[in-house]
Amino acid sequence: MRRRTLQVLRLVSGTHAPVEDLPPGVRTVTRRDLKRWVVTGELLRHLRRYDSAEYIVGHVAAAPTPAAAATLMRLVTRGPCDFVDADGRRRRIGWGHAAALVTRALSDRIGARSLLRRVAADVDMRLARARAKRQAKPLDLGGRPMYLRSDLWFGVKSGGSVGHIAGVLNNLAAFTGEPVFITTAEVPTVAPEIERHVVPPGSRFWDFPELPLIAFTERYTAAARAFAPQNVSFMYQRYSLNNYSGAALAEERGLPFVLEYNGSEVWINRNWAQPLIHEPLSIAIEELNLVAADVIVVVSRPMRDELVGRGVRPDKILVNPNGVDPDAYSPAIDGSAVRDRYGMRGETVIGFIGTFGAWHGAEVLADAFGRLLHRRPELRPKLRLLLVGDGQRMPDVRAALARHGVEDRCVLTGLVPQAEGPAHLAACDILASPHVPNPDGTPFFGSPTKLFEYMAMQRPIVASALDQIAEVLDPSTAVLTRPGDPDDLVRGLLEVIDDPERGACLAAAARRVALERHTWHDHTRRIIEALAAACS
Repeated sequence: MRRRTLQVLRLVSGTHAPVEDLPPGVRTVTRRDLKRWVVTGELLRHLRRYDSAEYIVGHVAAAPTPAAAATLMRLVTRGPCDFVDADGRRRRIGWGHAAALVTRALSDRIGARSLLRRVAADVDMRLARARAKRQAKPLDLGGRPMYLRSDLWFGVKSGGSVGHIAGVLNNLAAFTGEPVFITTAEVPTVAPEIERHVVPPGSRFWDFPELPLIAFTERYTAAARAFAPQNVSFMYQRYSLNNYSGAALAEERGLPFVLEYNGSEVWINRNWAQPLIHEPLSIAIEELNLVAADVIVVVSRPMRDELVGRGVRPDKILVNPNGVDPDAYSPAIDGSAVRDRYGMRGETVIGFIGTFGAWHGAEVLADAFGRLLHRRPELRPKLRLLLVGDGQRMPDVRAALARHGVEDRCVLTGLVPQAEGPAHLAACDILASPHVPNPDGTPFFGSPTKLFEYMAMQRPIVASALDQIAEVLDPSTAVLTRPGDPDDLVRGLLEVIDDPERGACLAAAARRVALERHTWHDHTRRIIEALAAACS
């Protein structure tokens, strides 16, 4: 008799199933899928259908646990249902646990109004005091800066945010005392000797949009207050939605406050997703951060212009593009093991690394690669496309490759750890940065970390001539193409494929510029100089 394949349901965060080799019988879904099952009635077809279920979380000991999602996972399986994290740790979701989560959700509903009133009153009070204060705060660079990372994102193992956090943290001690890192999760490539304290997210309000973030400010601020050494020099916070811990702690201790501002989460949700449910409170929290900060660090001019348009004083805004560690990203790195792993030895490899966001243009690169092979069929046996990462646009990438029939000439690695990124880039002969304009016509406000990593790797770069990308690169360091135009991207790729000597000259010039202007050491130095000027 034929043996039935084991059926496993796996729940992941995000909006799509990641790229991975799933064993037979494993189905991956998102919380959005579960919601659709409930709304459409499809849930009835899945009740007790699966032999087991896995709820993938950042860490089983500190996992956000929405009662609805956990209960649905329990309902659809007739066997074990577990929380599972990236390190393989497991925690069983029994019926008693699911019932406790439902009880907690009911209690949270009762407490939500009190939470919102309390936080709104605190924000209004602190905002009024921040607006009234005009005196410069003393800065003691002999003290220890506190770096606050308060995002409730877990399991992030690579990407621009990882590079930026590690880049600043690993260089602060060159200009001030040893930093103290207060974070919600470990961040790859942060130097192991840096003192760090992990603040778990707490168990409240996970069934209610935005409320976990609002409630977390109180928990995170209290933890950071307890971990703070006596001799803090200044507070540095990477802005995150609905959190104002840095502003609160800086006010309490009379310390300078640096806000790293990577764009308005309120604006992003309103224009690119759905408006926030508690938008007025989120606007007030964002305003408190901007008013309380002594220095606001942004990575591009469009971000500066946005803040100035909102009434922020230009003199406290530092435009500071992203950077690179030129030792970690170097032409000396050997990529042969990666080439061997994917069977690319002896081929010309076009590479891209990223989180496949809406602005990254990975799908444009996939389209251009297909067009290139149709235009120059003699290159098909010699040319490969290496796409490192995963994300929102992966379905579009797959569709473009299939449309052109070039799936066999492309390697999709999925997400790789940050520390393995350099070896993957070293496996490439050409690196592409095919960024596209914002869909709503607003200026591209990014500063792609990959751009500086590409430069430091000393590989020929083909990039979109888009805002800061066209400021950092020029015809002496890269081939620039029209953003969003796959045919022009084909033209740019062929320029360096057909003229390797020119590509080598561009690559060497790009490495020189990266060393001269775009290291994380220089990025951090500019922050300290701006803070010293603000406090003098």
